Amino acid sequence: HKNKVAKVTWDQVREIADTKKVDLNANDIDAAAKIIAGTARSMGITVE
Repeated sequence: HKNKVAKVTWDQVREIADTKKVDLNANDIDAAAKIIAGTARSMGITVE
């Protein structure tokens, strides 16, 4: 994406990952957070 539409912090990403961890194929919160961050970036959201 060229246009960034929003920003989230790593704390927010970790909070989302904690909520979604049962749905994600990840072993721990850090791995889940990386999945969430990658999805966010592909949607045009900047992860800070």
